[in-house]
Amino acid sequence: MKVLIVYAHPEPTSLTRQLVEVTAETLSAAGHTVIHSDLYGMKWKAVYDADDFPVRNNSERLSFIMESGHAYGSGHQTSDVIVEQQKLLAADAVVLQFPLWWFGVPAILKGWIERVYAFGFAYGYQNGSNEFRFGDGILKGKRALVNVQAGGPVADYGPRGINGPIEQLLFPLTHGALFYPGMDVLPTHAVYGAGHVSTAEEVDAIKAAWRVRLAGLFTDKPIPFRSQNGGDFPDRHTMVDHVAPGQTGLAAHFADLIDA
Repeated sequence: MKVLIVYAHPEPTSLTRQLVEVTAETLSAAGHTVIHSDLYGMKWKAVYDADDFPVRNNSERLSFIMESGHAYGSGHQTSDVIVEQQKLLAADAVVLQFPLWWFGVPAILKGWIERVYAFGFAYGYQNGSNEFRFGDGILKGKRALVNVQAGGPVADYGPRGINGPIEQLLFPLTHGALFYPGMDVLPTHAVYGAGHVSTAEEVDAIKAAWRVRLAGLFTDKPIPFRSQNGGDFPDRHTMVDHVAPGQTGLAAHFADLIDA
């Protein structure tokens, strides 16, 4: 299999970067081909702006959707974006590795998503509508695994923890950016208290646990997100009344065993 590792940390000796090395070594040893997107090493342009559209469809007013679709459809995207799209299409799985900064992904990773996920590619797929999303789309059939390093202790991210559960904090990434274009998203692998790891024994234990997760990259069950086209959203917008009755918000998007 081909696995794309997308990672965001500027410090080569950081725990995140050490775990990236474990990812590459473990997957390569298992016979997989590893592709890298080191966003800081690439000096990835994080800001999505007019420079992303060298050949404009409308020079008077910048519409990101219109210009994105025009650039993608006419072959006028910037070269760095084209390369990352090709990596995504070639990969059987995507592993994202990053620290949790202010309850979300680093800006450089958010910028990677914004710029690479062009209209016609990751959204508006095939016919320019919202028909192929949330379980369908250009990345359907691929797997995604998120590895996040959180500074706070595990208690902070418990069901009643002060920071909130990690799967809810990362919902815009897992459900929004990964499941939206069709990927099967595995439960997040979080390292808690990452800012307080101080011994070689602690690092070794963290690496060992990550190797175990990597072993299940192609076999572990994904998060049971409700697909748009599976019957739960007959109008593609609102969940039908008989599904998850009484549930609202993020919790309603996770199918339970009865519904699955």
